[in-house]
Amino acid sequence: MADGDEEHLFEGEGQGDLFGAEAAPAYRPDPDKVRARLHKILAEARAADKVPWAPARLSLYRTIVPQMTGFLPEDEGAQLRFEFEAELERLKAA
Repeated sequence: MADGDEEHLFEGEGQGDLFGAEAAPAYRPDPDKVRARLHKILAEARAADKVPWAPARLSLYRTIVPQMTGFLPEDEGAQLRFEFEAELERLKAA
């Protein structure tokens, strides 16, 4: 076969973009759902005389509550973080 007669296996296929065409849009949770979840966690803590969660759940809440408040207006998030920490201190002292 001569060079002109050879089939080029990759002819017509351009090299794809190494990093994809577009970045996926960033996920932003619904602030109302975040707010409701945070208030539910706070209500559980306020209703308790001692820490109402297993150690693993408490560790999870210590991690995600500050993260979740980042999706709310700054003042509101700071207030909810403060209230959560205050409840944990109250429950530790009990």
